[in-house]
Amino acid sequence: MKKTALTGVHEELGARMVPFAGYYMPLQYEGVTAEHHTVRNGVGVFDVSHMGEFVVSGEQAEAFLQKVTSNDVSKLTDGKVQYSCLPNEDGGIVDDLLVYRLSGTEYMLVVNASNISKDWDWLQQHNSFGVTLKDRSDEISLLAVQGPKATEALQSLTNIDLSSMKYYTFEKGTFAGVEDVIVSATGYTGSGGFEIYFENKHAEKVWKAVFEAGAPQDIKPIGLGARDTLRMEKGFCLYGNDIDDTTSPIEAGLGWITKFSKDFINKDELLAQKERGTDKRLVGFEMIDRGIPRQSYTIQNEKGETIGRVTSGTQSPTLGKAIGMGYINPDLAKPGSIIYIEVRNKSLKAEVVTLPFVK
Repeated sequence: MKKTALTGVHEELGARMVPFAGYYMPLQYEGVTAEHHTVRNGVGVFDVSHMGEFVVSGEQAEAFLQKVTSNDVSKLTDGKVQYSCLPNEDGGIVDDLLVYRLSGTEYMLVVNASNISKDWDWLQQHNSFGVTLKDRSDEISLLAVQGPKATEALQSLTNIDLSSMKYYTFEKGTFAGVEDVIVSATGYTGSGGFEIYFENKHAEKVWKAVFEAGAPQDIKPIGLGARDTLRMEKGFCLYGNDIDDTTSPIEAGLGWITKFSKDFINKDELLAQKERGTDKRLVGFEMIDRGIPRQSYTIQNEKGETIGRVTSGTQSPTLGKAIGMGYINPDLAKPGSIIYIEVRNKSLKAEVVTLPFVK
C-alpha cells in the first residue's frame, strides 16, 4: 500500500485511514457530513496526492493528444486546463483526465490514481508521434483547497492574484515560499477553490502554511468521504462507478467533451452512436421512498422489469435526501420519470432529475 508525503500528518490528526486505489488515504476526520458543509460554506483541504501526473513533451505533443483524447486540445492556450477523456477502441473510456497546457510543446495530464499504470501503458502504446512521456506521479503532491473562502484563505501565500483567476486556468509561481508551484482554479467539489501541485519534499511545509494562513477562515482537513458526496451533488462522474471501460462518453452525458471536428481514437463509432442514439443513458435521480441507493443496485420500471443499474448513490448533506446516478433506458431518462431502485429486496420509488442535484 503506497503512502503520500502527508500520510503521517493525517494519522497525527486522527483521520480514519483506508486503502483507496492502492494508497493509504484519509476517509474522514470529524465526519463526512460536517466536512461536506465545511467545503460548501467555508474552506477545506484535501490531500489528493494519489492522483497521477504525466508530462507530454515534443513538437508533436498537441497532435498526439488530439489523437488520444476526446476534447479539442487545439483550443487550449498556455495556462488553460481542459477536462477530457481517453476513449478506448471498444466504445468505452480508458480514463477521464485534465489536460494542462504548459507550453505549445509541453502538457501535463492529471489522471485517476486507480488508472495510472493502465493510462501509462495506453499512452505508450499509441505514441507513434515521437513525443516524450514522463510519469511524475510519485514525485508530485497535490492539495485541493476547496470552498467559497479558498481565495481569502490562500492569497497571503502567493504573488499570484487568485481572485482574478478564471475557472479552468492555472498559473505557475511561488506559493508558501516554494517556487514553481502550479496553482490551478479547478476542483472536484463544485464549490470553487484551487488545486496546488508541488514536489513531495515541500509537502509538510505547504500543508502547514495553508493551515496557518487559513486559520481566520477556520480551514479544516477533509477526507475522501466528503469528496464523494460533494462531487455527487454536482453530478460529476467518478471513474470506476459512473464511467469505465464499457461506458461511452455519449452515454455518460460527456458529449460536451467529445469533439468530432478532429480525428481521435474510436471517433467513427462514437459519432455513429451520437447520431443514432444510445441504448442507455446516465441520469441523476432523487429517492422518494426512504433508502440509500448504492453502486450496482438494480433500477426497475413500475412493472418490476430491470431497466438499468445504479452507479453512485449517497445521502446528500445539502439536500437532506438520498440521491443517485445510474444508467437506464433512454425512454425513461426524462426528468420527472418515476423509476424504482431495488434496495435490500424492496422496490423503492425515485424520480429522475436534471443534473446537477445542487446548483
